[in-house]
Amino acid sequence: MNYTFCAQTDPGRVRENNEDAVVFDDATHVGVLADGMGGYNAGEIASGMATAFIKSELARWLFEAGQQATAAQVRRAIQICVDNANRSIFNASNANPQYSGMGTTLIVGVFQGDRLMLGHIGDSRCYRLRGNEFLQITKDHSLLQEQMDAGLLTSEQAAASPNKNLVTRAMGVENEVMLELNEHQVEAGDLYLMCSDGLSDMVEDAAIAKILRNGSPLAQMAEELVSLANGNGGRDNITVLLTQAASTLEKRGLISRLLGK
Repeated sequence: MNYTFCAQTDPGRVRENNEDAVVFDDATHVGVLADGMGGYNAGEIASGMATAFIKSELARWLFEAGQQATAAQVRRAIQICVDNANRSIFNASNANPQYSGMGTTLIVGVFQGDRLMLGHIGDSRCYRLRGNEFLQITKDHSLLQEQMDAGLLTSEQAAASPNKNLVTRAMGVENEVMLELNEHQVEAGDLYLMCSDGLSDMVEDAAIAKILRNGSPLAQMAEELVSLANGNGGRDNITVLLTQAASTLEKRGLISRLLGK
């Protein structure tokens, strides 16, 4: 399987600074996205630490382990990297008064062969477009999600709630954090979208799906998603990371045809 990544981040229309962070590594097919929180620029520090640390350590491990790494080993490596990053953010928060209480959400994905190992903390999301089916494959760790699960709110009521940003899990807030980690099978043609709530709060799923279905280049899709969120108010930082899966054999076939072979 071949994977192509494209990321874009924008401060939005209201906030002066951008507390989101996003990174990816083409060689090891790692993508990491974080949405920071905290006073001053503390959220920016937390999200930057999370993405930089996890990408660096996880990509290094995956490069050394190679394609022989089992699903269990990849799962364990992700967990260790997230635990170490969480502890680093927590210690920095305790050691620096200006960073007190900082934290961040997290989405981390490792695409390996025909599987995706996907971990998340908080309300940053991952969606998948497969054929015409558009699906949210993460479940928010938020007060609203818990209320919906308990039958206290409908999805329509949740969309209008003023409590959208109350997360029940975040990195760096405590010495330990619970990472939700799931394995997904990948099919050729799949398109994955990781995003901060600056997109999902401002743009309905149907509108996101419409942009992803149009078949445009990834960079154009990312630009259209950010533009739509800003057009709807841009009340928060907006970050998107798109990952396209394609069959290696199909790609080689195309190159061969272009070369006349």
